[in-house]
Amino acid sequence: MSQNIVVAALYKFVTLEDYVALREPLLAAMLENGVKGTLLLAAEGINGTVSGSRAAIDALLAWLHADPRLVDIDHKESYCSEQPFYRTKVKLKQEIVTLGVPGVDPSQAVGTYVEPQDWNALISDPEVLLIDTRNDYEVAIGTFAGAIDPQTKSFREFPEYVQQHFDPAKHKKVAMFCTGGIRCEKASSYMLGQGFAEVFHLKGGILKYLEEVPQAQSLWRGDCFVFDNRVTVRHDLSEGDYDQCHACRNPVSVADRQNEHYVAGISCPHCWDSLSEKTRASARERQKQIDLARARHQPHPIGRNPRQAD
Repeated sequence: MSQNIVVAALYKFVTLEDYVALREPLLAAMLENGVKGTLLLAAEGINGTVSGSRAAIDALLAWLHADPRLVDIDHKESYCSEQPFYRTKVKLKQEIVTLGVPGVDPSQAVGTYVEPQDWNALISDPEVLLIDTRNDYEVAIGTFAGAIDPQTKSFREFPEYVQQHFDPAKHKKVAMFCTGGIRCEKASSYMLGQGFAEVFHLKGGILKYLEEVPQAQSLWRGDCFVFDNRVTVRHDLSEGDYDQCHACRNPVSVADRQNEHYVAGISCPHCWDSLSEKTRASARERQKQIDLARARHQPHPIGRNPRQAD
């Protein structure tokens, strides 16, 4: 099957005082070129994942690069055979990745970037504390060998976890990673502010590591969760075997889908005993609309996803 859809994850921390005024021109550029997905704008920068044809993504990147502030925007790509997004959105936010700690500014202070080719050597050092900064449902799908799982439900919980579990006087070297690199920019900036002396993070995140490091040399274990309809990607960045529960948004494996508590679009083993009747009723109605859309050969509604890409 042809992998003719380009999926581009991009971000940059940079002061955008006019970010509100940027929304409409950016949205127009995306719509004009047939680009799907969501981009977030805030005073601190831009973040998001979009998809489209090669020409469409190139046109959007050219539009962004025309702004001197975004000429070196971080950008990484993967490919798939079908559109992983159904809509085109540009949202205004307080933060492009929500940590919730005032004054943390990666454009002013950030940890040391580590290239994917140098990552294995760093995390193999027994003196290095390796932290997965992603949330629990992401870590459950895959992570680096030996990484600590903070078991956070959202990035807002990360600062409290750091304060309760780590000591700058004891943990001299800290290495962190996330999906595309943006979360670690903020996490490393925060930890430097807390007095941690040597803070490293994987440049380009897991996705860049999977792209550049041969699987035979890889210390990555499992799949990588992504914030689009592919749900996960394998080491070769091809689409994984996971689906996503539309009721609780947790990834569901092939085994999960064989479980008696799995009902497509309505419940899964992770949520069947915890959903409110209101949520369950909403999931049933949503699945009904999806089935009707499929029967009409129309894109189905994806609804609100509380988990924004970061």
